[in-house]
Amino acid sequence: MTDQLYIVMGVSGCGKSSIGQAFAADMDLVFHDGDDLHPQANIEKMSRGEALDDADRWPWLDLIGAALKDGSAQVIACSALKRSYRERIAKGAGRPVTFLYLQGSKALLTERMSHREGHFMPVKLLETQLATLEEPQTDERAIAVSIAASPDEIVASIREELQGRFA
Repeated sequence: MTDQLYIVMGVSGCGKSSIGQAFAADMDLVFHDGDDLHPQANIEKMSRGEALDDADRWPWLDLIGAALKDGSAQVIACSALKRSYRERIAKGAGRPVTFLYLQGSKALLTERMSHREGHFMPVKLLETQLATLEEPQTDERAIAVSIAASPDEIVASIREELQGRFA
């Protein structure tokens, strides 16, 4: 088991789950989708088109940190929109976590979300996620990768960015 832990982060529609799965497979790591850790009340709230607030998110973020700490996952897809959320996840994990930020334009994100089927997050909540987003800063353990490329190219970009960093 590697000692590396990763959160594939970004707003809804950026490809966290698909890129997270591809990255984990490429690195031979265990992947978990953070959406699966949401309490049912959170899923119901988002399904109604209501944005989550911090009180909704804290227990969910604690579950994500715990999944990293206990080894049930090494790569988790999670929005991690605010710096305080990323700090809480890392604290819960008990060791360094590298955040892989999937960056994309509002137009591209909207396009992707409008073609998704069977997901509880409606397109109208993208605006609130973009307003909440605090992009990772240079003092954070994070890299940013554009989502404009193919999934294989995105995973290759992540691997390239990771080489020699955060050792």
